[in-house]
Amino acid sequence: MTEGRNTYIFAYGSLAADAGVVRRLPGHRRVLGVAMDNTVDLPGYKRYVDPRDGSRPAVMVAFGDLVPAPEGEVNGVCVPAPDLAALDARERNYDRVDVTGRLEDPPGRVWAYVGSAAGRARFAQGPTVVARAYLEAVHAAFRRLGPAEHRAFLASTDFGGVPVLALERIDL
Repeated sequence: MTEGRNTYIFAYGSLAADAGVVRRLPGHRRVLGVAMDNTVDLPGYKRYVDPRDGSRPAVMVAFGDLVPAPEGEVNGVCVPAPDLAALDARERNYDRVDVTGRLEDPPGRVWAYVGSAAGRARFAQGPTVVARAYLEAVHAAFRRLGPAEHRAFLASTDFGGVPVLALERIDL
């Protein structure tokens, strides 16, 4: 489904880009909370391998999520979403929810991807790791927005406790 020019994604992780409008989503915190099963191949998706020897770890690979936090506030970027169907397929560990009414001064209709029940169950099932390159990409996205936005990212994020591995992403 192709959306209009006034449709956006609230990007709070790997979808964050500097070509968007910075906004805050109150009542939430950013965590590692969803995962994919690295032992299962899904057409058009991805897998991760150890770059040293090409082996495929039998792990759940974690990604960012939004969780309710009454006193929290997550910064992110509202980026244009011309093709929600393509994003829905890419973000298969998530449910798309309308957050337009929760943002101050939304640029149009705004959606956010929050962890699906299945994605969160895989995270909890473990063993769960996070790819170093993923973490570095998310940090870099918020650094590009400037020091204040990177500080806000750090203040609204809890990525601790999940082992970080050097993994190479292989697109299928």
